[in-house]
Amino acid sequence: MSARKILVTAALPYANGPLHLGHMVEYVLADVFVRSLRMAGREVVFACADDTHGAPIEIAASRAGIKPEELIARFSDEHKKDFSDFLISFDVFHTTHSPENKTYADFFYNTFKKKGLIYERLVEQTYCEKDKRYLPDRFVRGICPKCKAADQYGDQCEKCNSTYKPIDLIEPACSICGSPPVRRTSLHDFFRLSSFSGELKEWIMGNERLQPEIRNFVMNWINSGLEDWDITRDGPYFGFQVSGKPNKYYYVWLDAPIGYISATEKYMQQFHKTAEEYWKQSGAQIIHFIGKDIIYFHLLFWPAMLIGVGYNLPYDIVVHGFLTVNGEKMSKSRGNFFTAREYLNSFDPEMLRFYYASNLSKTSSDVNLDFKDFQRKINSELVSNIANFIYRTLSFVNNNFDSKLGRLPKSNEDKILAARMQSMFDKVMESYRNYNLREAVKQLLEISSLGNKYLQDNEPWKLIRKDKSACHEKLSLAANMVRNLSILLYPVMPDYCIKIQKQLALQNLAFSDLGFNFENHKINKARIIYTNIEEVPSIAAEVFPARLKVAAITSVDDHPNADKLYVLKVDLGDETRTLVAGLRAFYPKESLAGRKVIVVTNLKPAKLRGVESQGMLLTADKQGKPMLLAAPKSSPGDGVAAEGMDSSERQIGLDAFHALGLSVEGKRVYYKDKILSTKHGSIVVDADDGAGIK
Repeated sequence: MSARKILVTAALPYANGPLHLGHMVEYVLADVFVRSLRMAGREVVFACADDTHGAPIEIAASRAGIKPEELIARFSDEHKKDFSDFLISFDVFHTTHSPENKTYADFFYNTFKKKGLIYERLVEQTYCEKDKRYLPDRFVRGICPKCKAADQYGDQCEKCNSTYKPIDLIEPACSICGSPPVRRTSLHDFFRLSSFSGELKEWIMGNERLQPEIRNFVMNWINSGLEDWDITRDGPYFGFQVSGKPNKYYYVWLDAPIGYISATEKYMQQFHKTAEEYWKQSGAQIIHFIGKDIIYFHLLFWPAMLIGVGYNLPYDIVVHGFLTVNGEKMSKSRGNFFTAREYLNSFDPEMLRFYYASNLSKTSSDVNLDFKDFQRKINSELVSNIANFIYRTLSFVNNNFDSKLGRLPKSNEDKILAARMQSMFDKVMESYRNYNLREAVKQLLEISSLGNKYLQDNEPWKLIRKDKSACHEKLSLAANMVRNLSILLYPVMPDYCIKIQKQLALQNLAFSDLGFNFENHKINKARIIYTNIEEVPSIAAEVFPARLKVAAITSVDDHPNADKLYVLKVDLGDETRTLVAGLRAFYPKESLAGRKVIVVTNLKPAKLRGVESQGMLLTADKQGKPMLLAAPKSSPGDGVAAEGMDSSERQIGLDAFHALGLSVEGKRVYYKDKILSTKHGSIVVDADDGAGIK
């Protein structure tokens, strides 16, 4: 890797929900790699953005009673905070809903048109006659036509990763109202992906950096014959309108990867330069980090688009696997789905960075987060090995040598050990360059183990009574090992290493500072930073994530700014709250006043058209009508929970609540296989089996 400039991107998080621990696998992998490049003195830009267009954004905004722009702004702030707290060091974090992205999307589209790479074709689409709209991609769900998995989106199967058209779904249903759609034709623009088969094949086969299993996977698609790509969608659709084509919008997967370029553009504006410094000029390398679920888009569509406008192709695309939790696929219905914020509320982010790094390399194999293993690895490797060696060394210098380092020992034995470690430093740096974080951590643990052994073998607590000068030399060499560890571990645990370097009275160290030449220096007071985790993270404990209560509606008013919403006052026994609910089209005011309902009380407050809602009424869908949940024998303030489970006290977001997957069976409400109830009886609702709760 000898390029003057390197641009690293991570896949764009979708702006319709919070970041989860599965997301963080990729961002930690990419961030450690980027930090190692910076430590090596390389010029690197780390770019990302929120992916903000498409049907799911529109759906989520509609459910929340707000505009899509409000929704993406809300999640942009949340994402930035989560990334910052997980120490993900983006140089720029932008949004695809930006002037820069519109400019580049139009540039790509117009360039394709001029080159004859776009043509029009009538396409058959799903259309909901009840909602009077076409149903693009994620507005329709059904059975996957390839693997027959149920409840899949209209563009890609989450189980087998196949891509297809919404009309290919078996037993499709509208995601809005649940009605079976009909088919209608519409004129769409198509990108001639099939004409790039030869160039894509040459690039795939000629790029030896691509993972072999990924190369073979993509070549199977190419050899099977590529179909041209439908790049427009009918309105209503949240995205960029195609110039000169009313009610036509760019498909989200056209402008989403262009977000890499617009984020680069945003970064380069401060230097009065453009993204073409990286995307068109020679001497730059572009490295993408992605999950294996978006291979098709990044190794076929995206490079074809880049070839079409004459931009640089990626130097490398690093594909990682999914996250499993305690051996199972992370799933909302299984209750092992954890947001980044839920983790951060309980544990240090660098512990998870260390754990992920210990398991990551350039492979598409899945990564398992086992909480017992997490506890073991943190306690035995990070705390007992690395942190223990660092504190033992520096505190001994504090207590016995007035915090001063002396000269280094000159014995052959010590020089051989230093040389052995020096060769291990090279292996750590090489492992970082090859995205092999697992091997880098393995080498770091071996270096630290050698340091611990060095202290045990030399027994400085005894040596100081026999030969204080020799003891001082030995501890000075051990302090050099600490210094080197703080440099090499920095890409994985930057804050921890900065704290260690502060104890060493040092700062701004880089890989070029590695070595054994740290002498005659006064250090600061050593501090214990990490101690053992005594219990498995509470995040993994079996609790019901929502806090539900029975409430009585005391007043009902029309929302001043929305004709579909009511503003309600509800009595929760020990407090009164204001709620905003989309019931106006279904329930007259007089039918609601005095009614007992179920309210989510630990939901993050949200402003809906200017009025703050301090919770949410729960309903189930019955043929398009929201049916209120009820607790016939209960009183306002009674708690509602799943059988045998405690309710969470943590605040949650709307998407985290929807992720619970509450559903109806036999008129009762279930969380997984547990019935929701109060101390007086089950929660009930007049809805059909399988109806979801929202």
